[in-house]
Amino acid sequence: MDKTKFTENGDIYCILDDLRSQIKDKKFSDIVDSHGNQYVDLVQEGGGVLGIALVGYVYILEQAGIRFLSLAGTSAGSINTMLMASAGTCDIEKSDWILDCLCNKDLYDFVDGDDNARDFISALLKGSGTLELILEGLPIYGDFKKDFGLNPGKNFHQWMKKLLLKKEIKNYADLKALREKGVADGNKLFRINDNGDKEEYTKTEHWSEIAIVVADITTESKIIFPKMMDLFYSNPNAQNPADFVRASMSIPFFFTPFKIKNIPNGAKAWNRWKEETGLNASVPTEVLFMDGGIISNFPIDIFHKNLQIPASPTFGVKLGYDKKEINKNAKIPSLLGSIFDTSRFAYDFEFLNKNPDFRHLIGYIDVGDHNWLDFGLTEEAKVDLFIRGAQKAAEFLIRFNWEEYKKIRVAKRDYYESTCITC
Repeated sequence: MDKTKFTENGDIYCILDDLRSQIKDKKFSDIVDSHGNQYVDLVQEGGGVLGIALVGYVYILEQAGIRFLSLAGTSAGSINTMLMASAGTCDIEKSDWILDCLCNKDLYDFVDGDDNARDFISALLKGSGTLELILEGLPIYGDFKKDFGLNPGKNFHQWMKKLLLKKEIKNYADLKALREKGVADGNKLFRINDNGDKEEYTKTEHWSEIAIVVADITTESKIIFPKMMDLFYSNPNAQNPADFVRASMSIPFFFTPFKIKNIPNGAKAWNRWKEETGLNASVPTEVLFMDGGIISNFPIDIFHKNLQIPASPTFGVKLGYDKKEINKNAKIPSLLGSIFDTSRFAYDFEFLNKNPDFRHLIGYIDVGDHNWLDFGLTEEAKVDLFIRGAQKAAEFLIRFNWEEYKKIRVAKRDYYESTCITC
């Protein structure tokens, strides 16, 4: 599939033409570079193959002159996060390369289980596509009793490794060096102060973090890679960052959980585990990871500092609205599905409920009737998802007001300080 079907599409041209006329010289951040690009952090929600809409969203942001410092995501959001983080320095456009990656990959290859697994997908898509159908179908299809999943996920894992290698990233040390570089040689970052003057922006301030959310179901812990990777690896810099994404996108029962063995042990390791996860048992010798969406499908809180007025905003992208239907819970599988969804939505909703200012930062993509497990998406469906993401990005940029948002954060800080609330 040619990526020009996405970028040289009449709908995209119309979106960009209208957008540019409405946001000319508009401020989105106080962090800029030598070329006039503005910098934000970005958090992307999980949602299976619907992640193509995230690429459309990012494409429009980049066309509007927005670039990205810190990046975070879960599941499908972690895929886009890792590809953006590895595509080059912070100041270059990333979505074109990501489109190349997707256009040259048959997503159905990710369904790498036996024939029963593919038959199950076909049957699933003829139904509602809910977790209830997955749970009802598991006793029939695949050797899930041994591996806890219909598909081993090896095809995806190898695909991600190959893409990182194209960018000369063989291990985490390579990725870390790229992220620490920040912008390309000859470019600089600046912060615009309250007087409108530019001051050089340095690494001693907020820099380019990566945060990929994973659910460790062995110790019942929320794990953030690469921040917590030293819990699992004796030599973190030698590990391939593709592992983080493979762990985060391990859809329960659909993909086998990602496993890490030979975990560092001893007193120092135990103290780290207790500090980071609250573990009161022995450090496990191996752990299983499932989709980070079990715990936090939209980790918008990940870069949040409650009493700090940010130099740049943290934009968030959600794939539709949560809680659109009332669960009927008529059968055991639907009850289990409700339990899963309650866990999945509760943490993120609680944060947004306590921090309503963040709602000003979130764009919601209407994904229509597209199914998050439809790995056989047609070309037309992929383009439609891309356009849906692009349209919502344009609407968000027109709506967002950086100066007003900073005033909201100032008022919030003053309120917390005046009431002596510890944050």
